[in-house]
Amino acid sequence: MSYLPQEAVQATYMRGGTSKGVFFKLADMPESTQVAGAARDALLMRVIGSPDPYGKHTDGMGGATSSTSKIVILSKSNQTEHDVDYLFGQVAIDKPFIDWSGNCGNLTAAVGSFAISNGLIDNSRVPDNGVAVVRIWQANISKTIIAYVPMVNGQVQESGEFELDGVTFPAAEVKVEFVNPVDGEEAMFPTGNLVDELSVPGVGNFQATMINAGIPTIFLDAKALGYQGTELQETINSDESALAKFEIIRAYGALKMGLIEHLEQAKERQHTPKVAFVSPSTEYQTSSGKTVTAEDIDLSVRALSMGKLHHAMMGTAAVAIGTAAAIPGTLVNLAAGGGPKNSVIFGHPSGTLKVGAETKLANEVWMVKKVSMSRSARKLMKGEVYIPAKSF
Repeated sequence: MSYLPQEAVQATYMRGGTSKGVFFKLADMPESTQVAGAARDALLMRVIGSPDPYGKHTDGMGGATSSTSKIVILSKSNQTEHDVDYLFGQVAIDKPFIDWSGNCGNLTAAVGSFAISNGLIDNSRVPDNGVAVVRIWQANISKTIIAYVPMVNGQVQESGEFELDGVTFPAAEVKVEFVNPVDGEEAMFPTGNLVDELSVPGVGNFQATMINAGIPTIFLDAKALGYQGTELQETINSDESALAKFEIIRAYGALKMGLIEHLEQAKERQHTPKVAFVSPSTEYQTSSGKTVTAEDIDLSVRALSMGKLHHAMMGTAAVAIGTAAAIPGTLVNLAAGGGPKNSVIFGHPSGTLKVGAETKLANEVWMVKKVSMSRSARKLMKGEVYIPAKSF
């Protein structure tokens, strides 16, 4: 009996923010996978170890959570005034599916580091010491992101004292700006309303703020759902009926936002939109046992990703939170106390995060110039990832 050999592909395993994923340089990938299609998806699913009916990713690089089942493909940018093109794939755990519909804001923090280390940035733009300004074209959503990457002696600085809740160890701070996360061709509020009545048959009617900023997000009031807004993962993720309810709400919200035409299409769009619930600031214990007091935060936010409550907060959802918080009258803004705001500190299951947003009202239309936050990133491993031949 003959056996097929394994094929090796250059890859880097990286943490960015509170996520981690497998990073590829497009030119290093097998030729058949350098373009979008079935071959690329098959390769990347096999790398992660999906689909896995056991939900463990034992035979792959994935971590069997929405935060760790991620793929990034980078190449020199074809866009003017940009350095690198960033394509993100959210790999389903137990289904043969990759969602390419949105961005990962957390992994964005690692894009600049990878791009510099892998020769994707012109040397003239990278100082030996100081901060490299990396202009990222987010190819999934056609948006610009600026990453400020610290440099020491010609190398990316990855170690440091910056602490990010949801990440165990400190690292170097990477500032990230999401530029014009809603452009002129989009509606920040797709229904035209800051707050809508979302009717979900069999579940109920809910007030909802539905926003396109960073990532399409449906914000709900925690108390209307029967929650305090301080829940941790086990409370939500161990309740199958609650998860089913959130998925139904997500599907009807996607329909109302115009992201899908039929409810069934929500199954093929798992990454977007997100569902989150908000509440006024109150004291709670984080997943690590740390106390967050009511005075530490402006509001609490809990968000679901790929059908589960997130252990911290998705970076793109933080963009939506910052934007909505800055606009008086949204559910997020009201939970934070109402009124104009340039930044908020919100509580999530792992701790707190500060996010700033520059918004303005022009001709009765809300616009956002940029949203900023600090993350960190670190290279975990670099080398070759192996895939059985004929897997793609």
